Amino acid sequence: MAAGPMAAAQYDLIIRGGIAVLPWGEEATDIGVRQGRIAAFGVPGSAEAETVLDARGLHVLPGLIDAHVHLREPGADHVETIATGTRAAALGGLVAVFDMPNTKPAITDAERLAWKRDYIQGRAFVDMGLYVGATKSNVAALAGLEVEPGVCGIKVFAGSSTGDLLVEDDASLEAVMRNGFRRIAYHSEDEYRLQARAPMFKEGDPHIRHMEWRDVETAFLGTRRLMALARKTGRRAHILHVSTAEELAYLRDFRDLATVEVLVNHLTQWAPEVYERLEGFGVMNPPIRDRRHYEACWAAVRDGTVDVVGSDHAPHAAELKRLPWPRCPAGLTGVQTIVPVMLDHVSAGRLSLPRLADLMCAGPARVYGVVGKGRLAAGYDADFTLVDMKRRRIITHDWIASPCGWTPFDGMAVTGWPVMTVLRGRLIMREDELIGEPAGELVRFGDTLMRAADA
Repeated sequence: MAAGPMAAAQYDLIIRGGIAVLPWGEEATDIGVRQGRIAAFGVPGSAEAETVLDARGLHVLPGLIDAHVHLREPGADHVETIATGTRAAALGGLVAVFDMPNTKPAITDAERLAWKRDYIQGRAFVDMGLYVGATKSNVAALAGLEVEPGVCGIKVFAGSSTGDLLVEDDASLEAVMRNGFRRIAYHSEDEYRLQARAPMFKEGDPHIRHMEWRDVETAFLGTRRLMALARKTGRRAHILHVSTAEELAYLRDFRDLATVEVLVNHLTQWAPEVYERLEGFGVMNPPIRDRRHYEACWAAVRDGTVDVVGSDHAPHAAELKRLPWPRCPAGLTGVQTIVPVMLDHVSAGRLSLPRLADLMCAGPARVYGVVGKGRLAAGYDADFTLVDMKRRRIITHDWIASPCGWTPFDGMAVTGWPVMTVLRGRLIMREDELIGEPAGELVRFGDTLMRAADA
C-alpha cells in the first residue's frame, strides 16, 4: 500500500521573507526554529508553526552580543540595574551581554559570584555572561572561579578606572596570568604613568585635558607591558577598548596570543569636537581621541585586527557628569545604542552587515568560547536581531531605558534600526516594546564545560 502524503513540518517559530546574514554573506531564506534552536533554513511555504514572524524588508542577523557592559548592580541601582540594563539591551537589539565585576561589592569570590548568578534569574531580559575581577588577594582562587558556570572570563584593571579593582605591578600581573588558562580581559593603561601625570592638571581644566592626562603613551605603555608578560607566561589576552593607532599596529605582532576590542565610541566620536559639545558626557576611559586614532580604529576594523566591538556601557548619574573635570566620573551609556549606531556605520558604507555580525556575534563567541551562539547555523540558539536598514530614526535621551536617562548620542540621526529581538526562539522585543517577562539565562562557555567534564 502506498504511503500517504507526509505531514507538514512543524516548528515553534518560522521567520519568513527576511534576508539572513550568514557567515558567507546575505541570503533570502526562511528559518525554522524548534525547542529554542535553529532547526532549518529554506523552510517550505507549506510548513506550519505556532508563531510566524513576517520579516519582509528586514535583515535577520544572528543575535548580537555586547561583551562589555557595567550594569552597576550591586551598588549603584540609581543609575542601572541588571533588570534595567538588560531591558535596554533587548530594546537595542541585543540577545546577550557580558557584565563587568567592578560593582560594590566587587565580584571577586565564589560567594559573590553565586549571589549574582542566582540574582539574575527572573530579572534579566537577555542572556548574561559574568566577569570575575582579579585582585592581588584572590590570585590563587582565579583558576577555580574562571570555570564557574556563566563566567566569561577574568577581568584585570591594570589601570585605575571606576571601582577599586586594580592590579598594576608586573609581579602581581604575572601571578594572575599563571593562575588559570582562559583568556584574560584587560583594561590596559599604565597606572604609574597615570599617577605621575596627575599633578599636571587641576580641577576646572577643560574636559579635553582628560585625553591629555590619559595620553597615548599611557595606553601604549600599558599594552606593551601586558604583552611582554603574556609572551613570558603564554597566557592569552583580550585587550579591551583599544583606542590608539600605536597599540593597534603593535598588537598585529601578537595575534597568536592577543585579541582586540574597539568601542563604538572610538569608531563614532573624536576630539576636540566631542569634548566641546558634550563636556563631561564625553569623558570615558580610555578617552576619546583625535581623528588620527579614529581613522586607525576603522582601518583595524577593515583589515581584521579588531575581533570585537563593544559599548563599555558605564552609566553615571547626570548630575555627576556635569561636575567640573576631573571630578566628573568617566563612563558613558551605550548598551541600548550600540546596534543603531553600528547599523548607521553600515549604511554609510564603513563596514558590511556580515562584518558587523562578525564583530558583535561571532567575534565575542570566538574570543570567550561561547557555546551555541555566534552565527546563524542549524543547532545554534535561535537568537536573532531583525533590523530595518531603511528605517531612519533620531536617538534621544527619552528612548533610554537606563535610570540615568541619558546617552552621548542624543540627537544623532541614524539609518538602520533594530525592530525585533528573538532570544532562544522567543520574541522579546518588537518595535520598541518588550514582550513577556524577563527570561534571560547564563551564557554557556566551552572552556568551562570542558574543564568541568575533565574534573
